[in-house]
Amino acid sequence: MPGSCQVDFYVLQDAELSASHLACRLALKAWEQGHRVAVMTENEAQARELDDLMWEHPPGHFLPHSLGHDDSTSPVQIGASGHAIGKDRDLVINLTPLEFPDPERFSRLLEIVPARDAERAASRDKFKAYRSRGLTPVTHTMEKSK
Repeated sequence: MPGSCQVDFYVLQDAELSASHLACRLALKAWEQGHRVAVMTENEAQARELDDLMWEHPPGHFLPHSLGHDDSTSPVQIGASGHAIGKDRDLVINLTPLEFPDPERFSRLLEIVPARDAERAASRDKFKAYRSRGLTPVTHTMEKSK
């Protein structure tokens, strides 16, 4: 049903802010709220880097996750673009530069917007694409904490 997915854009304001670190924090928060999370990366190398990062970030927390194929016992699944997402997932964090297909399948879709202007064009296109699907994206500004 169009409009049933809540779409949030997290806009990084500082080039020193890491989309991967924010993805880990968002995945942890979503898992703590009872969501079944899928994190989509642009490629296998990025998926492996995120897998490594989730073992240590956020500091002081354990984020149970799996890499690649869906492991129904793992609350967070990391996959490269094109990987199938388990039917039990309800929240997607999209780290790819492309619009996420069929966002209406999920209750939430989180997009992280890079700080560098050259990389923001893809996020603007995704924002417009989701709006054209009848969704109402919300933006959140992410400042560097002092």
